[in-house]
Formats: sequence, structure tokens, C-alpha cells
Amino acid sequence: MLELKHLSYAVHEDGGELGILNDISLTVEDGTLVVFTGPNGGGKTTLAKSIMGLVKPTAGQIFWNGQDVTELGITQRARLGISYGFQQPPRFKGLTVRDLLTLASGDEKLPKDRCCQYLTRVGLCANDYLDREVDASLSGGEVKRIEIASILARQGKLMIFDEPEAGIDLWSFARLTETFEQLHAAGGATMIIISHQERIISLADEVIVVGEGRLRHRGTPAEILPRILSDTLGGCPVLRKEAMAQ
Repeated sequence: MLELKHLSYAVHEDGGELGILNDISLTVEDGTLVVFTGPNGGGKTTLAKSIMGLVKPTAGQIFWNGQDVTELGITQRARLGISYGFQQPPRFKGLTVRDLLTLASGDEKLPKDRCCQYLTRVGLCANDYLDREVDASLSGGEVKRIEIASILARQGKLMIFDEPEAGIDLWSFARLTETFEQLHAAGGATMIIISHQERIISLADEVIVVGEGRLRHRGTPAEILPRILSDTLGGCPVLRKEAMAQ
């Protein structure tokens, strides 16, 4: 179980302090799929990076399975089963897909059939990709799916994905949503996905709307999607007039 207790993060700007996260407390139960959504700049990515250890909160605590991990580094958290998929996954010239999966698994003798299983689950053929370098020759969708395959190879217990739909084609997006659905149905892992896409939001057990560094709403997709639309209409005079005219 993941627990955040009074988590805050602030930066100093123009002689003052700017709060990016403001006293956030939440619990994510084991085996659930939770989607963080909300306006750009609202604090979603900072919140996710705080959980992974990429950002150190200025106040509050983070507990994973009862252990206080607030002061632990990225590597230590990864060893505890926490993994992170970046919005723009890094590329590694000279490192093949097989190398990446081997490193992620921690098994220096990772067999080809296991590599094939991981890649198949994200819609890629091992024969086409195992010996390819994770470099600029791969499309955005390919790199994202390879990164997800590496997270599967890691067998993480908490998987965090930052806007996995960003910069990929519609076919790749469809395969990604299928992969998330299958992962969730298989159980065994807790998933946090940052997304604005209704199709991904609809997969969630719980949707948490993050705005201005705070938890603004939380609930099921059926409860939250109408709120998101209401907030959108309320913030735009043109859309509000159109809605009133209908």
C-alpha cells in the first residue's frame, strides 16, 4: 500500500516561495489502478516524481508497504519494487532492447523467450526488436512500449506512468491502453497513470484530480468525468456560453 502524508513541495522564485504541492495526503490500495488527471501545471508530475524519489518533498512523508521511503533514493525505491515510466523515455545509443530488458530484470542470463513474453505483452515482436538499439531510429510509440516492457521485466509492484499517450500514434495508443487493461486484470501490481485521455481514465478504479498542487476531486470515472467537463466549461467563457445555449 502507498501512503502519502501531508506531502508538500515548494521552490524559491523571485525572492518568494512557490508551492507546487500543498499538503497532499492520500492512500493507494494494493492492486488498484489510479489515474492522476487535471490541468497542466497542477502538480501531477511533481507528485509522481516525489513518489519515485526524483523530487524530494520539502515536507511530509511517503510510505510504501508500511516503510517510510521519504529519504530513500531512486535506486533504493526501485529495489523495493517502485518503477517509473517517463513522459519522454530516454534513449540509449549503443544499448539494445535485449540489453535493456536484461538490466531491468536483474537476470544476466535472461532467456530470449522471457524477452519475447515481455515484448509481446506490449505488442512488439522480439525478432524485430531485440537486437535494435534504443536510439533515435525508434518511434515515440516504440520507445514507450519498450520502456513498459522493461518495467514488466523489472516485475515492479508499483508502476508509475507519466502521460504514456504523449507523442504516440493512435495505433500505439490503442495498444498501450490494452496493455494497461491486461496488466490491471492480471493483478499483482499497483498502477498510477498520469493522463488526460478519457479512454485511460475509464480504466481506473479511482481518478484523482490534481490542481494548484492540491487534490481537488477523487472518485470513480463515472463520478469524476462529469466534474472534469464541468470544470472545463466553467473555466472558458466561450464554452460556457455554448453550453448555456444548448
